[in-house]
Amino acid sequence: MLQADQITNLFLLALPIACIAWTVTHEQIFEEARNYCIKKSKSSNSLFKRKFFYLFTCEYCFSHYVTIFFVLITNYTLLFTDWRGYLIGGFALVWIANIYMSIFGLVRVGMKKEKMEADIKEVELKEIKPDDPDKK
Repeated sequence: MLQADQITNLFLLALPIACIAWTVTHEQIFEEARNYCIKKSKSSNSLFKRKFFYLFTCEYCFSHYVTIFFVLITNYTLLFTDWRGYLIGGFALVWIANIYMSIFGLVRVGMKKEKMEADIKEVELKEIKPDDPDKK
């Protein structure tokens, strides 16, 4: 039987997983390292090296490794208390974390769009001078 604690923990543990995966793969603080990884993922001779460096550039891929870390340190299981619970719990955490990242990405794009529209309006208003009779 599925316990309420397991569901609560699923949604709570997915938050730091999403936060870490998003931050490493998108935010400016890791930009130099990410650019290095992008370069290596495209130019390395070895398939293993290309895939290794790629995982630091893809939030979905990286969230699997962050999830493994969190499952290990929290001993989180879902549905079962044996290896099956770790497997099911791990993939459920990845799924919920990626939903969180998708929502955050959509909100962020919306915020950027609104800021750009506000900036455009501001420029348009500055171009129209009230004392210029030709622009009225």
